[in-house]
Amino acid sequence: MKTLKKKCVISLSCLSICLISAIANSNKNVVYAKNLNNNFYEKSVNIIKEAKEDADAKLAEEVRKASIVFDNMTIDELSEKLERSMNSDLKGKGRLFATYSIELGLDPYLALAITLHETGCAYSCSSLLRTNNNLGGLKGANGRYMSFETLDDGIKGYLDILYNRYYSKGLTTPELMNPVYAESTTWASKVNWYIQKIKAA
Repeated sequence: MKTLKKKCVISLSCLSICLISAIANSNKNVVYAKNLNNNFYEKSVNIIKEAKEDADAKLAEEVRKASIVFDNMTIDELSEKLERSMNSDLKGKGRLFATYSIELGLDPYLALAITLHETGCAYSCSSLLRTNNNLGGLKGANGRYMSFETLDDGIKGYLDILYNRYYSKGLTTPELMNPVYAESTTWASKVNWYIQKIKAA
C-alpha cells in the first residue's frame, strides 16, 4: 500500500512537471508567435510605407514634369532664377517677367538680358526706368522715349514690343536682333554676356 502511494506521488509529481513544462513551452510558443506576428506586422508596415513613399515621389516627379515651362524649370523655379539677377527697382519682379514671357512665347533669358543691359538694373536702374518705367530704352513713333504708368505696365509693354517687333518675326537671338534693335555692333555680345550671367545665377 505504501509502495502504491509512493508510486502515485511520483506519478503526480511527474505529471505536474510535465504540465508545468508543457505550459512553459506553450507560453514560449505564444511569445514566439507574437514576436513573429509583430515582426511580420512591422515588415508589412515598412513595405507599405516604402511603397507609398515611392509612389508619392513618382507622382511628385510626374507633376513636376508636367509643370515644366522653360529650360527644365517650373514657373516657380524660373521666377526665382530670374529674380537672382534683378536688383534695384526690378527687385521682386521675377515672377511677372517669367509668367508674361512664357505667356507670350518669349525667351525670358533674352528678355531680361536686354533689360539689364539697357537699364543697368543688374546693379542700379537707370533714371529712364525710374521716371518713365521704360525698361528697354523704348522709343515711340515720335522718336521720344516711351512712358508707362506703372512699372508692371512698363514690364508688360516692353515684353509685348520685344515679342511683336522682333521675336515673332524670327529675330530670336541677340545676333539676329542687333542690326534692327541697336546701332552698336557690340550690342549682341553684351546681351549674350548677361544671358550667361542669368543662366549661371
